[in-house]
Amino acid sequence: MRYYKAKVDFLEYLEVEQNRSQRTISNYDHYLTRLSDFAGDISVAEITPELVRKWRLWLNRLGTYTSDELQKNTQNYHLIALRSFLKFCAKRDIPALPADKIELSKVVRKQVTFLNEGELVRLFEQPTINTIAGLRDRAILELLFSSGLRVSELVGLDKEHINLKRKEFMVRGKGQKDRPIFISDTAAEWVQLYIDKRQDNTRPLFVRYGGRKDIDRSGNYHRLTARSVQRIVANYALLAGITKHVSPHTLRHSFATDLLMNGADLRSVQAMLGHSNIATTQIYTHVTDPHLRKVHEQFHAKHPK
Repeated sequence: MRYYKAKVDFLEYLEVEQNRSQRTISNYDHYLTRLSDFAGDISVAEITPELVRKWRLWLNRLGTYTSDELQKNTQNYHLIALRSFLKFCAKRDIPALPADKIELSKVVRKQVTFLNEGELVRLFEQPTINTIAGLRDRAILELLFSSGLRVSELVGLDKEHINLKRKEFMVRGKGQKDRPIFISDTAAEWVQLYIDKRQDNTRPLFVRYGGRKDIDRSGNYHRLTARSVQRIVANYALLAGITKHVSPHTLRHSFATDLLMNGADLRSVQAMLGHSNIATTQIYTHVTDPHLRKVHEQFHAKHPK
């Protein structure tokens, strides 16, 4: 079977049988198209270890707008997509390279960046809450830290999704998996203040306020994008005098770190973050090392005399 035809069948399989999001399907299409960009109109059977090796070398030298090389993480996304495609081929009895022949590049994990209590306080104080946009931004900051939501999950919320009385709601995250979200009294109060201030019937919880271009013909405000939230968070971090790079994911890291520092177990944090693999959650364990040292010093028996 030709590679292009098999790729189309695979993407339809992701949509219909795997119920993957359109964004995920688009990403897989992008990564797998890079293989045909390199190798041309090949058959699936022509995907050999040697071809994959040469493709990886090509990817390693492929530049971007901001760098002369493609990052190792991004290269691995291409390989993960190819693995999934080859597994699909095996299921459909299409002769293909075994997926386990594809090894990912070793990547040094970046150190987790999180905000301490003082930095969080300064960050939350930055929005001007006497404006609707400032009230929205304060609600966003509080909700991100309180819930551990991904930015994509945050911007996908509608007003009816979030139960502010119970301070609990469900969200659909990566892999179309649902998980419960719990929020603090403080976060619930700020979100409620923001909703009460609004005078529109727009469904999205967080919307854009910038002018006529942010309102459609029906008078509804456009949903805030993930990129906009990233800019909002980064701008307030700058105003707060925080020198480290701060993003919505930094607040997610801060949420997880705060839980662990206060005694939460790793499995519970894994569930609240929506990680499918405990190894992903383990990136936070080194952050709590100073806390563990204090526990060791306080409770471990001294050397016997």
